[in-house]
Amino acid sequence: MESFNFKSPTRIIFGKDSFKSVGKYIKPYSSKILLHYEGELIKKLGIYDTVVESLKENNIDFIELPGVVPNPRLSLVERGIDLCIDNDIDFILAVGGGSVIDSSKAIALGTPYIGDVWNFFIGKDKPTTSLKVGVVLTIPGAGSEMSESSIITREEDSTKAVCDTEFNIPEFAILDPQVCFSIPQKLMCCGVVDILSHLMERYFSPTENVELSDSLIEAAMRTIIKLGPKYLENPKDYNTCAEIMWTATVAHNGMIACGRVADWSSHRIEHEISAIYDLNHGAGMAVIFPAWLKYVKQFNPKKIESFSKNIFNCENGIEALEIFLKSLGLATTLKELNIPDEHFEFMAKKALGDRETMGNYVKLNAKDIVNILKIAMGGENI
Repeated sequence: MESFNFKSPTRIIFGKDSFKSVGKYIKPYSSKILLHYEGELIKKLGIYDTVVESLKENNIDFIELPGVVPNPRLSLVERGIDLCIDNDIDFILAVGGGSVIDSSKAIALGTPYIGDVWNFFIGKDKPTTSLKVGVVLTIPGAGSEMSESSIITREEDSTKAVCDTEFNIPEFAILDPQVCFSIPQKLMCCGVVDILSHLMERYFSPTENVELSDSLIEAAMRTIIKLGPKYLENPKDYNTCAEIMWTATVAHNGMIACGRVADWSSHRIEHEISAIYDLNHGAGMAVIFPAWLKYVKQFNPKKIESFSKNIFNCENGIEALEIFLKSLGLATTLKELNIPDEHFEFMAKKALGDRETMGNYVKLNAKDIVNILKIAMGGENI
């Protein structure tokens, strides 16, 4: 078991109609905020009007910044920073899913910083402070509502980068499972895959003597695999949506993986695909993780054997995983997504950055990454 330093200050407000009281939770922090959101979805769900009413009831002024898209853009982050500086804003309320929350975190980092916020995402500088962020979660899956991560895309060169810092951890997150009732089913299914991928990245670890976290991660994986089909049977079942939403948060808040080294190579590969083709992250992970498993099995099959037995109760967990993903209506090859093979070398180079290898379960070089992408295309194991 590895040494670890774990911090989790986020207050979770969970339950029916919980977002109706959002103003009460902001009031101790600020009387003037940035309200950051996607655009139409929260208005269709009725969340926008309810949030605004709560802000007004608590005498909280706000400046709005809509327009967040999947794979949130640096240009909108920069616009948000300017808004916060020009209007003396000291708190950001993210109303949305992972993209909105990540964009809010980046704005919060960049507002007090004298410099280009992108420096934090490419490792040129480290944050020393940020604005406070609160969350009203509308789409479960990314787990950003309680994590230290923010992922942003720079449009000019299709670069997707991550900043991990404790300054990104939100002050509070409001989770109402009822919002899931109106989310497009494919989006919810992509969220289910995102949750599973966060668990798998931590499960496939070289660290030994971590029986507790192994058991916790296995239990969470079995839970989400059970919940996916249950959701499709009845998308408006409160308890199913509640368990999916809470599993998403627990899967990515860090606690479940304390004391172990995670892998994250599959995420890095997928980030390069979604940066170029603007693919939903969960949809991309449904393709990349099975391909990664097929490739690394030849080098390190030990944990994959446990995965097969303990998660799917079978001998071939990779095949079982693909069957599960297809049952959610998701593609499991790049070919099905109409993504060509012309940028594989470029993707491999960008995924590595300035490193020779990446990943921890199996160290991958550029050739390995290209081979995984070829498998993801729909080919046999290389």
